[in-house]
Amino acid sequence: MKQTTLFIFCLLAMVFGVESAASQVTRADYERADTILKCSNRVYSPAIHPEWIDSSHYFWYKNHEKEGDFYYLVNAESGKKQRAADKKGLAVFFSKKQKGLAESLLKEEEKKPDRWHRRGEAPVPVVSPDKKWEAYVKDNNLYISPVRDEKEKDKPKEEIALTMDGTTNLRYDAWSIIWSPDSRKLATVKVRDVQERRIPLIESSPSSQKQPILQWRDYAKPGDVLPVYLPVLFDVEARRQVALDVAPYENQYYLNLTGWRKDSRAFTFEFNQRGHQRYVIGEVNAADGSIRHLVDEQTKTFIYYYNNYRYDLDDGKELLWISERDGWRHLYLIDGTSGQVKRQVTKGEWVLRQVDYVDETNRIVYFTASGFNKGEDPYNLHYCRINLDGTGFTDMTPENGNHRVTFSADRSYFTDVYSRPDLPPVSQLKRTSDASVVAGLQRCDVSVLQAEGWQMPEVFCAKGRDGQTDIWGNIYRPMHFNASESYPVVEFIYAGPHDSHVDKDFKPAHHLVSKLVELGFIVVSIDGMGTSNRSKAFHDVCWKNLKDAGSPSHISVHISRKDAGFPDRIAWMKAAGAKYKYMDLNRVGIYGWSAGGQNAMAALLFHNDFYKVAVALCGCHDNRMDKIWWNEQWMGYPIDASYSTSSNVDNAYRLKGKLLLINGELDDNVDPASTLQVVSALMKANKNFEQLYLPGKTHSLGGPFEMHKMHDFFVKNLLGQEPPEWE
Repeated sequence: MKQTTLFIFCLLAMVFGVESAASQVTRADYERADTILKCSNRVYSPAIHPEWIDSSHYFWYKNHEKEGDFYYLVNAESGKKQRAADKKGLAVFFSKKQKGLAESLLKEEEKKPDRWHRRGEAPVPVVSPDKKWEAYVKDNNLYISPVRDEKEKDKPKEEIALTMDGTTNLRYDAWSIIWSPDSRKLATVKVRDVQERRIPLIESSPSSQKQPILQWRDYAKPGDVLPVYLPVLFDVEARRQVALDVAPYENQYYLNLTGWRKDSRAFTFEFNQRGHQRYVIGEVNAADGSIRHLVDEQTKTFIYYYNNYRYDLDDGKELLWISERDGWRHLYLIDGTSGQVKRQVTKGEWVLRQVDYVDETNRIVYFTASGFNKGEDPYNLHYCRINLDGTGFTDMTPENGNHRVTFSADRSYFTDVYSRPDLPPVSQLKRTSDASVVAGLQRCDVSVLQAEGWQMPEVFCAKGRDGQTDIWGNIYRPMHFNASESYPVVEFIYAGPHDSHVDKDFKPAHHLVSKLVELGFIVVSIDGMGTSNRSKAFHDVCWKNLKDAGSPSHISVHISRKDAGFPDRIAWMKAAGAKYKYMDLNRVGIYGWSAGGQNAMAALLFHNDFYKVAVALCGCHDNRMDKIWWNEQWMGYPIDASYSTSSNVDNAYRLKGKLLLINGELDDNVDPASTLQVVSALMKANKNFEQLYLPGKTHSLGGPFEMHKMHDFFVKNLLGQEPPEWE
């Protein structure tokens, strides 16, 4: 008996290491984890949030300090800072001549109006620029009426029908009506409606009654028939419709009008072809209705249209357009007459992230970009400018960090706040003309936290599956970390292809990470191939292959679909584990929310030789069941076999390891049936798993109950301990 016991002990020691035996997780550990977010209160002088005062060169900000919260008034011209206990104290620093600035400082922030029309809200007539006519839709047809003054309000309204063919299912859109600046022409879209798909949601435990309530949501899914929006043009003076050749735009994901030229010669529209592989900027000639393409962007994989950017210069004689046609996201100057590229404004193996401002007078464009500094995290945002002729590229924020900027009204000055996960924020004031530092504002102090044992996150880089591409991620360690112990590793995943998702700003605590870390885990977060903000080739890895969060055989012939795990993520963790022996890669878990929920379960289906435990929160487990705009973007249209290949439902029989599924019954972002269908498939395959179905919950998970259940699941299945009893 003693020999058997000794053998078992030795076996466990070989698998986990003797030092891996963690101390028993207690209720006190859970209580400490539940309060970890409060550590932010012991971070002093964090990132500032400046509020510029009207059109002046003054701004104010609130700062959290050891002595309390204080307010600062800054004169950008001199860099002078003045401190007070509240905003009233700041106001006294202004002179009598600056009374208006003092009043603006003390004015409460006004709530910004909602610029989107609300469901059920009726459109109002659109008045022509000359104020003589108003256009509207009545009984699905387009009408115009003379604008009446107050004396004529009681007279019968004169209505002129521009169309007579509108029906319930073939209507003119009141929200799309746009007048030409000379008030002689009118454009809108004619809509061929379809019956929208709806999904049922059952509110099982409503507060208003005993019986459940059935709710319905409009919810288009991949492959569904979509409405068709086609441009129409009217000559108001002649009371006639101008014929347009719109047949090329029938196969659409969407089409929307984008406005008239100032001289009324034409109006423009943008067209996204179904499948997201072609995107067109069209211009409709107001005289004869002819249509020409200013931009006709095409690709074999996908155009990520949410990253599109267009800016018209000199009334459309030129336009700026963002494209990945050379393999990187860059800015192009397009000839508005010919549609030809005049110049590629930005170039290089780096990414233009977002255009901020175009100075037409001086022909300068200001933008954020990342990836041009060797050795630096390629996701760090830098604020830059360049001349439209491609000269004068300037990084206005050269410091190694992720930069957030805010400008004065005249853009003469800006604040620059930069940080990294491993660098607390530094806030400074700069001059726009030469990007010089006018004054330092604040430097974050985390010394109190560090004295308590708090661990700074680590930014870690390792080579990906190809042995060449840098993969970046963060490592989070618990307070009072002991390098002589062994810690299970848990990956927090969100591999949504629409962005990169690993934190690049400093955070003393993360609400979805820090609590788990404090229970005795090392948590990692990684941006593998298939996510955005790197090269197009890096992003294209997700194409028709969401199951692997980036592991396609079609990208490189030497990469097999039978790779042992998410290739980049696993290679990264193995590199980290080789450097840090306390990372126990025999005990690896994974959890994620939404797209991350799909990824987490997929880890136990396709990569279970590496991942052992997974928690999938409100995951999209079959891309045919999820919303159309997301899934057709990455998986393509028409629906093909790749949807099944990536389906957690169709591959449920592959499950190995410990799985917990969590979702809310009222989730109107990811259809709850997606999780229930995977549950059904797991049951048919006779697979053991756990499920937590949350009454009344939507897609906004992360509440204390389900987070506690998730933490218990990892404690039990990775630490090998029974969690403490709940009270």
